[in-house]
Amino acid sequence: MPSISPVRWDPPPRAPFEGRFAANDRLAAVELWPTPAEGPEDVAADSRGFLYTGTVDGSILRFSPGGGDPELLFNTGGRPLGVEIDVEDRIVICDAHRGLLRWSGDSPELLVNSYEGEEFKFTNNAAVASDGTIYFTVSSRRFGIGDYKLDLIEHSGTGRLYALRSGGQLELLVEGLHFSNGVALSEDESFLVYAETGMYSLSKLWLTGARRGQIETLIENLPGFPDNLTQRDGIFWVALAGPRDKIVDILARSPILARLTAMLPDSLQPAPTRYAAVFGIGDDGTVIHNLQDPDGRYAVTTAALAHGD
Repeated sequence: MPSISPVRWDPPPRAPFEGRFAANDRLAAVELWPTPAEGPEDVAADSRGFLYTGTVDGSILRFSPGGGDPELLFNTGGRPLGVEIDVEDRIVICDAHRGLLRWSGDSPELLVNSYEGEEFKFTNNAAVASDGTIYFTVSSRRFGIGDYKLDLIEHSGTGRLYALRSGGQLELLVEGLHFSNGVALSEDESFLVYAETGMYSLSKLWLTGARRGQIETLIENLPGFPDNLTQRDGIFWVALAGPRDKIVDILARSPILARLTAMLPDSLQPAPTRYAAVFGIGDDGTVIHNLQDPDGRYAVTTAALAHGD
């Protein structure tokens, strides 16, 4: 078990599922498409309407537009998280263990797995621009996916956001993030939005214009832990991996308790509550869509993609 050095912080009061986040059952009647293995983390669609996801055993699966049994395309040999489709319909994968990969029909190609000699511990999510730039997050420089809870408990802010240019240059855009997670580009690609799971927030990074390089809060104090992000028609879709946890908030204010909790077996540490929630957020932070299933018939909810109808 890795040791942790908790950083004390005061999280905002827990936002209830009320008002703009009001509880509802709009996700209760979803149609479930089973996967052969557990843990489909993200979902992406290609130009033909086929859907892609990756599971805990390393599989990358393709569903026909109408569902049915998925086809196994290949295995990354690691743990695929974020899955994206680029302008050439190639599959871009954030593999938590292996780094940033791309597949176009043969074996997966490793694009990058380190920065300035330091290997990525936890590659998470990506967005691909029209010019081929891949924006992606590495959630932690301290912990891998197997110890993701420790990063949230430690709250040391070692997450990063990178850009891999089409020419192969790797650029560090933002560091000091608290469990950097989902990332999505705006419709005109003038800015991107990234999720900080450990801060219950989404932020904007301007990519062009007079505000280039500036960071703004898009929405803060979400009622849960934001995970992956996608965007369509100016709406950013974010899935909450679970509601806020009062025990996690208590640990945030007590490094001693946090350190003791980190020493417990994983089964005794805080874990996501079974509660499905997806929000569609406008580019001004307005909650436009609110879809939930408080009964948690399926959970953990990690990604949402608006596709077709």
